[in-house]
Amino acid sequence: MNRPDPLDEEYTFEDGLIVSSTDPIGIITYANRKFCEIAGYTRDELVGQNHNIIRHHSMPKVAFKELWDTIKAGKEWTGIVKNLRKDGKYYWVYSHVTPIEKNGQIQGYTAARRPASRNEIEEIIPIYANLLAAEIKS
Repeated sequence: MNRPDPLDEEYTFEDGLIVSSTDPIGIITYANRKFCEIAGYTRDELVGQNHNIIRHHSMPKVAFKELWDTIKAGKEWTGIVKNLRKDGKYYWVYSHVTPIEKNGQIQGYTAARRPASRNEIEEIIPIYANLLAAEIKS
């Protein structure tokens, strides 16, 4: 019997708020219990790692460039993101990222994420597919 490839298997969750914080270059400094549960990592496995530990390979690079350009400019960013669990399954979130400032300097970022709705996911899939296709061509 063939087992499904976990990279093609979606992990869904219906409630809870995933919260994490990073330093200015994206190293995780805080991960709440829900983040650990959904991502499939322990807090010790997440803290100290670059946040891209959960980046799914099918996310277009330009989406993260926009995110980083926005938050480095001191502005908040929101969007739908496909993340990767430790076990290889993926999950979709609606993410809101906020810069943490002190004395006018960005000290890091905090992200709050909830489950993305099926409508949000269906709307973003073709957009990301087009962006990925453009990346491959260039």
